[in-house]
Amino acid sequence: MHILVSGAGVAGLSLGRVLGMRGHRVTIVERADRLRGNGSPIDVRGDAIQVAGKMGILPAVRDARIRMTEQVHFVDENGTAIGRLPSDIGDSSDDIEIAREDLSRILADALPDIVDLRLSESVNSIAEHHDQVDVVFASGTSESFDLVLGADGMHSAVRRLVFGPEQDWIRHLGLYVAIIDMPREAEAERINPMYSYPGHLAGIARFKDKAIGLLMFASDPLDYDYRDIEAQKRILFDRFAGCRSWKVQTILDAVRADPNIYFDSVSQIHMPTWHRGRVALVGDAAHCASPLAGRGTSLALTGAQFLAEELERGDGDHVLAFPRYEDRQRPYAAFAQGTVEGGGALLVPPTQEAIVARNKLLQPVTAGQ
Repeated sequence: MHILVSGAGVAGLSLGRVLGMRGHRVTIVERADRLRGNGSPIDVRGDAIQVAGKMGILPAVRDARIRMTEQVHFVDENGTAIGRLPSDIGDSSDDIEIAREDLSRILADALPDIVDLRLSESVNSIAEHHDQVDVVFASGTSESFDLVLGADGMHSAVRRLVFGPEQDWIRHLGLYVAIIDMPREAEAERINPMYSYPGHLAGIARFKDKAIGLLMFASDPLDYDYRDIEAQKRILFDRFAGCRSWKVQTILDAVRADPNIYFDSVSQIHMPTWHRGRVALVGDAAHCASPLAGRGTSLALTGAQFLAEELERGDGDHVLAFPRYEDRQRPYAAFAQGTVEGGGALLVPPTQEAIVARNKLLQPVTAGQ
């Protein structure tokens, strides 16, 4: 079959890998002019590790493994370490933490020759017929496909075009998050400090030869253009301008300097079905669990694998394959979405009293940690 995949994140590249391995001709379109390399490290967890093995990328993923989360320290307004999260909170020792750009590179390098990756291209319209799907792209060109798969994230264009507006499916979890490049902090001590004040979190994370700033704040849904970087920066300046503690102003300086900050709501996508006709959704487009779950990468890997396997089992019959894919993937998505309760309050306590209570749960930081 000729299959269109919208989005070249982990879900889209994984689909290219597993579908191409099975002989399908795959076209992947990505709105950006490059594969995403910014953002915090991501995790491959649970059954997704076995999926990476089936995909043939597990050795490369293990070779690129980093260890960052155990170095997170909460600090006070002067930068003095208060403590670390309890050891029973966080990743399993079997989980693999990896830089986002490394996993993207591994997946892109593993794409079979039959896969066509097109950057700076996106889907403008979709028209389904009984035997094909006609797609018009932002460039003005048009093409027909046997299937269309939306792997284009929480703000999926495919989902909007086929299933309706985003507000019908999104559940806001009360937080916003920003990730900022901070190259001047990369050579500092390999500790990842986090500072909380009521309704806000600021932090710096270091891994490999990089450093990123992290800003989170509590808020009801905001009305802004998620593609307007300058509007996003103004929101951050407004929300953190009054804080002179620790390195908050240093992180805001990095916001000014970074032309490609990541900024978005901490939200989930809940849908009763992820397929309609010859169109299906995979990854965050179907079931975003939010960064609080820490399982988006794993869900992208399992979803791509299950969908490819079910198309193979069904001899390419999407009427059989799509429901079977959903039946297999939905328990994973439901579990991941259910893990976020309390996570936001732990990172971004709403009051000073809640911060004091959270800090009592922290383990002391000893010399050498």
